[in-house]
Amino acid sequence: MLTIALHTLRTRWSTFLGTFVALSLGVALLAVMGLTLASSLDAPERRPERFATAPVVVQGQNTLSVPTSTGAHVSRETRKLAHPRAVSEATVAKLKKLGNVIADRSFPVHIEGGLRGLIGHPWSTAAFAPYEITAGRAPRTPVEVVTADWARPGQRLHTRHGTVTVVGTVSSLGFENPVFYTDARAAELSPKSTQLVVEAAATDVREAAKGESVHVLTGNARHLADPYPDRDREALTAMNALSGTAGGVTAFVSVFVVASTFAFAVAQRRREFGLLRLAGATPGQIRRTVCAEALLVGVIASATGCVVGAYGAPRLADWAVDVGLAPGWFTIGDSKWPFHMAFWTGLLVALLGVITASWRAGRIGPTQALREASVDARAMTRGRLLCGAGLLLATVVTLALSLVTDPGELLHRKTYVSRPMLLITAIALLAPALVRPLTRLIAWLPAQLPGAGGMLVRENAAAGVRRTAAVAAPVLVTVALTGSLLGATATLNEAKATETRERTTADFVVVPAGNTGAGGDSDPAADTAAENTGFDAQSLQQLRTIPGTTASATSSSAVHVLEDGVALIRSEARAAEPAPLAATADLPVAAGKVSDLDDGSIIVNEEWERHTVGQTVDVWLGDGTRKSLRIAAVMRTGTGDNGVYVTPANAPGAYVDRVDVTLSAGADPAVVADELRTAGGHVLTRDQWVRASHPGTDRNTRYGFLLVLGIALLYTGISLANTMVMAASDRVRDLAVLRLAGATHRQVLRLVGAEALTVVAVGGVLGLLVTAINLAGMRGALGLLSVHGPMRIPWPELATVTGACAVLAVVFSVAPAAWSMRRRAVELAGTRE
Repeated sequence: MLTIALHTLRTRWSTFLGTFVALSLGVALLAVMGLTLASSLDAPERRPERFATAPVVVQGQNTLSVPTSTGAHVSRETRKLAHPRAVSEATVAKLKKLGNVIADRSFPVHIEGGLRGLIGHPWSTAAFAPYEITAGRAPRTPVEVVTADWARPGQRLHTRHGTVTVVGTVSSLGFENPVFYTDARAAELSPKSTQLVVEAAATDVREAAKGESVHVLTGNARHLADPYPDRDREALTAMNALSGTAGGVTAFVSVFVVASTFAFAVAQRRREFGLLRLAGATPGQIRRTVCAEALLVGVIASATGCVVGAYGAPRLADWAVDVGLAPGWFTIGDSKWPFHMAFWTGLLVALLGVITASWRAGRIGPTQALREASVDARAMTRGRLLCGAGLLLATVVTLALSLVTDPGELLHRKTYVSRPMLLITAIALLAPALVRPLTRLIAWLPAQLPGAGGMLVRENAAAGVRRTAAVAAPVLVTVALTGSLLGATATLNEAKATETRERTTADFVVVPAGNTGAGGDSDPAADTAAENTGFDAQSLQQLRTIPGTTASATSSSAVHVLEDGVALIRSEARAAEPAPLAATADLPVAAGKVSDLDDGSIIVNEEWERHTVGQTVDVWLGDGTRKSLRIAAVMRTGTGDNGVYVTPANAPGAYVDRVDVTLSAGADPAVVADELRTAGGHVLTRDQWVRASHPGTDRNTRYGFLLVLGIALLYTGISLANTMVMAASDRVRDLAVLRLAGATHRQVLRLVGAEALTVVAVGGVLGLLVTAINLAGMRGALGLLSVHGPMRIPWPELATVTGACAVLAVVFSVAPAAWSMRRRAVELAGTRE
């Protein structure tokens, strides 16, 4: 059998070329993703940045640690606090006895027409990075600053807190864009300091801080005091998720392409296998021959893929660093297990892809050697029909169960990324039964036109069911993934925008200058600093006292709740006074009243374990304080972003970052808008706020989807090229007969191109069917969660990928046909198989 397999590979190399390329590419991608994962697991310990030379850093309490139990096992869950506590005055007094104590502060700096993401600090902390003056001098007055080298000494900058003059510059260290004020001015702009630098021995500091709710940081632990200390870990987590998704899609599409290619190859070789059976080969020998061919292709392709993966992994790491997906230090290590994993996975994919085809090859009887008909009389086997129907039934049942039990699960990314694959597989298995009627439907109108072209396109595509299904399958995958993934994010984003629109009843929304509420990517370090600021007291008082308005000042916070004693759940919270809140917002309340909110109560949503009005729930507030609150009202779950509401008394340390303003009867909107701008802040109308708050797809998700769709489109190109070239060799005699019947060379090529377009249309329609089912499920889940928003089908993206598939199909069908027709039609008509 091995000898026959080797001869077959040498003779029919073009048949296996596409499989070889698909497997090589798949193994290369798996090796790259495995190397990326291995390198992230071996990440070096992060070193401090802002406090690289600081002896000791003392932080106030910034985490919440709660004991949890699972059975007899007791552990503690730790979460970051929304509002870290400052170091107490008593502790500061003790530390000052040991040495110099420098208070650190971080706050956003907004410059008109300048850089974004600037962070202000007191000048005394600059030496601990260390930042060194490259030009000018240190700041001495409240209107003087030192910046990085993007500005020059003498330059005047217009900030939200007044105009300042640059008196010096420092070299940028890469991890932030600092603006240094005098210590006194920094304390005015950011009164709260949550961490200190102590110039004393670490042992003495620990002794002085014993029993206090503070963290003493030394060595590499000082990086926890840097802005956004978790950014490397979160970046690597996102990279791992990206690698896992890409690896899963690669394996799925590889099996899909290999199975489709081998199935078509077996169908082409019916007479060959029939001759082998006629010569005495048993069904088992035929199956082993086909498996041996797949094994040989798998070994060669997997080895090639590992070599390509070793070359591509460092390039991917460099790209990830360049676009900000990975930390600047990220490189590929020397782990060997990813190559073993990729190689053996490649072999497994090859064997999984050929199992069904080999079984079918073994069932070919000796009489197939005498068969001349090219029509696929029975393209759908009973086993394939049962598997396809079973998968389709499983998809429908699991979707129905999710809608009944937990519709919110369908809105999670892991669900709407994985669920389409099950449905794609089911439709692909049933494709031979769907292809013929769908082809006749699509080609019905062209077949009614004058001439025989339309009729020939319809009959050829409908007669060659296996060929049509093999070509339509990769198109189905690409179109379905594109529509399902992009459509799911667009539908979910539109639903969230609808929630914002329905909830916002205020005529104006005012936010601190420099913050428009726009979604999308942002600077994490600047976002962290922004948590420590908001409207100043004077601006807030002016906003609240504008005649003819009702103003609701709210702030961002968080609460934690322990559910079932095993899970510490964080919920985003907004703090507001109940009466102004009810006048400026329409919360999606399912039970209770917003006006019942007070300092002893909370408004929760239906996702909470306890969500009955009047019940008492134990929570930890944003600063870690434990408190029992009565449930005043319950909001609907919605898309999962409804959060909770508390009063300002239950959000200690939170700054007002939004003011909703509703006009009284007879108030002039233009006059009120002018007064709001005078009071300070960025003024948005209701429509402007809804547009600015429209959720966008974050960078990691965008790159993940682009990678997944790029993989699918690349495999589609490989599969189309391979299948079309294989099919062209079988159709040489058919095309020659058309030439002898009077068709011109150009007419034959147009016919071949039209058939390719018809088959792509079949795949596109099946992919659109998968998209519609998936998005309908998501839309049903949103409806059950009381969210009213349209279903968004990404028509431009679908048209783009379908057009790309059409171009590939036409090129790889017309080119082989044109090449085969170089000889005279009479000679081609006598060509033997």
